[in-house]
Amino acid sequence: MRLWSRRSVLARTLCQGVLGAVLAVGCTSALAADTTESRRDGYRYYAIGDLAAPRPAPTRAGAMLVGGGDWPYPAFRWMIERAGHGRIVILRASGSTEAQDEFFRDIGGITAAQTLVFEDRRAASDPQVLEIVRQADGIFLAGGDQSNYVRYWKGTPLNRALDAHVRAGKPIGGTSAGLAILGAHAYGAMDGGSLTSKDALRDPAGPALTLVDDFLHLPYLERVLTDSHFGKRERLGRLIAMLARLAQEQGRDDLVGIGVDEYTALCIDGDGIGRVFSGDGGHAWLVGPQPAAEVYAAGKPLSVRAVPVLGVGGDSVLHLADFRVERPAFSALYDVEAGRLVGRDENARPPPPP
Repeated sequence: MRLWSRRSVLARTLCQGVLGAVLAVGCTSALAADTTESRRDGYRYYAIGDLAAPRPAPTRAGAMLVGGGDWPYPAFRWMIERAGHGRIVILRASGSTEAQDEFFRDIGGITAAQTLVFEDRRAASDPQVLEIVRQADGIFLAGGDQSNYVRYWKGTPLNRALDAHVRAGKPIGGTSAGLAILGAHAYGAMDGGSLTSKDALRDPAGPALTLVDDFLHLPYLERVLTDSHFGKRERLGRLIAMLARLAQEQGRDDLVGIGVDEYTALCIDGDGIGRVFSGDGGHAWLVGPQPAAEVYAAGKPLSVRAVPVLGVGGDSVLHLADFRVERPAFSALYDVEAGRLVGRDENARPPPPP
């Protein structure tokens, strides 16, 4: 049994009917990647497994924050167990059955998986979409472009259905763009780009730093801004800049950032206890709360002192009720000096290049 994924898109899916004759299910051929799809009004639909099978066990609350890249399978098994080994629903705005196949074929232990690929905002009000989401035992938000998730889902009946799923004590997870929108605050990428740390620190008040809130509402993430692909894409500076902007705009000093490395997941149970699963020694990065910025103004590079950063590793325990970390993997303070990120401690994690 493999413990860790090296992502492989499977060439086969099982065909399965759903909702009687109302929805036709997409399927792939046994030997090729050619896919036939069920196209509805603004979305595509796929399924695999036995949609009529009862859920084998009760659901339990949980949130799985995956940093992107290959999947750490122990984290996904954690989520599947909290979904009662029942039906996983994957929501995305690009691709097709990749995540569905990996859940059902590579990891297993679920009765079925369904995929909804959104192509238009109107799909987020479709009664059949809402019914599929309502019946889900676990929901997974795939990677892609989070600006599409904001445009297609925010403020819709689907948005309310996702919040209802969480309130019902069912697990939710996301990777990459899907992780980015799980926090109470998120980088929306609404300008069509992917903001770098260098540019964010150079002008945190500028139009490229687009933040979104009042979207998803997960317990223990009410003060949290989430980010993905963290170490590999050198996003510490970006997260510090986003926290500075939020603090300035909202007049708050209690905001926290959580960044997650690739091939790594932070899993948070219903009591707010978070643990990290990683295939290659990755971490979740806990950033802040940070002091008020010394320099924050439109067109000006950011300056702020003594930003605390803690690493949450495989031996750590994160208590999200008060953001206390048992056995942190690393601890450091960072300064931002006229838009340049500098680690105070020579043993700190290396900052992004200036």
